[in-house]
Amino acid sequence: MKEQFKDQQYINLETFRKSGVGVKTPVWFVEEGNAFYVWTEASSWKAKRIGNNGSVKITPSTASGEPTGEWMDAHATADASPGALKHVTKLLKKKYGLAFNGFQTMGKLRKAKYTALKIKLV
Repeated sequence: MKEQFKDQQYINLETFRKSGVGVKTPVWFVEEGNAFYVWTEASSWKAKRIGNNGSVKITPSTASGEPTGEWMDAHATADASPGALKHVTKLLKKKYGLAFNGFQTMGKLRKAKYTALKIKLV
């Protein structure tokens, strides 16, 4: 993968509305092989936008979304299958530890449904 994403905690993920307007969201991510993975609520707007248009842009960023590298074109897909969610959850727990466990527990209490986003640079 690109060096700029190494040792980063967040990426800013830009998804696109049907009108073409971009919406930027800082998210936790993990890198594996030639892809980035993000864990998000299936009903989130970013997941819905990716369902309509998989073209996205990503850059490493701060927690508040301030870019710390160059924007790169990518393609994202959502996969809510149990296997995909289990795999991405395992990777995120390894990277973020107790912080991710707390985030996951809050989601369980709200009975949230999740999806795994797979992002590949183009």
